[in-house]
Amino acid sequence: MNYKLLAIAFIVSVISWAIIVPLFIALCRFCGLFTIVNEGRCKVYVLFGKVLATINEPGLHFLPTKLGVPAFIVHWLGKCYEMDLRLDQEYLRSQPVNSEEGAPMGIGIWYEMFISDPTAYLFKNADPRGSLAANVSNSTVRCLSNMPLDNMLENRHSMSQTVREEVSPKSNEWGYQLGSVYIRKVHFRDENMIHQIEEKVVNRLRQVTAAIRQAGTNQVSIITSTAERQAAIEFAKAAAMRPRIVGEALQEISKDKKVAEALFNVLEVQNLLAGQGRITIIPKNNELLSALVAGRADKK
Repeated sequence: MNYKLLAIAFIVSVISWAIIVPLFIALCRFCGLFTIVNEGRCKVYVLFGKVLATINEPGLHFLPTKLGVPAFIVHWLGKCYEMDLRLDQEYLRSQPVNSEEGAPMGIGIWYEMFISDPTAYLFKNADPRGSLAANVSNSTVRCLSNMPLDNMLENRHSMSQTVREEVSPKSNEWGYQLGSVYIRKVHFRDENMIHQIEEKVVNRLRQVTAAIRQAGTNQVSIITSTAERQAAIEFAKAAAMRPRIVGEALQEISKDKKVAEALFNVLEVQNLLAGQGRITIIPKNNELLSALVAGRADKK
């Protein structure tokens, strides 16, 4: 008998915790006794067109202390708006602007936003997110048009600050706080202009390459001519010094007559040996043989 009672008690407790307790908690919440606000969320209670309270602190809240007596009927006759207060971001692609030179440009702008005033967000604008995007787009086109092309391509930080300062006051009125704004991309929108710029860049690179190659050739030519000129100078100096050195040597040799005669004899023999002429040796006192040799040489 005791086991049966324990089993019945266990089943009743399970049913109570699984069904009755959740139903009781849901009934208490629907009757307005309490509410739970998650992290980064906000709840706005409205009754008969009047905002009763805005709860943005995360945790468990006892509604009668926040709303008073209307807490018990706000779920019946009023409305509870739950909003996300977390930081959000959006990217607008290729906003059309024209540079000061008339070039059709496209600007991609990225921005952050979050709800700063839930009441204004709900009732001052029917579509705050869409209005903020339109305001950012219009401000981008209005503030960044007719800028010099080089500034548009280089000074993105100042452009981002300009758009943010233009949009922030209006977004604050709608309960939307504008966070960081950043110009992420600036590009040309006309395909023909892109091709023309590519051709100009290619031609310019070719010109620069040719100029570098010509400058290198000229530099090599200058170095070569300079080296040749210096070599010619050194060879000329050497050629000019040779007669002086030989003259000084001969002058030193000529001081001794015998040495000089021996030297000149050796030089003469060397010249004879180095020459291509033929030497004919004729005995002394043989005039007939001399005449025959001379006549033969004349015939040749």
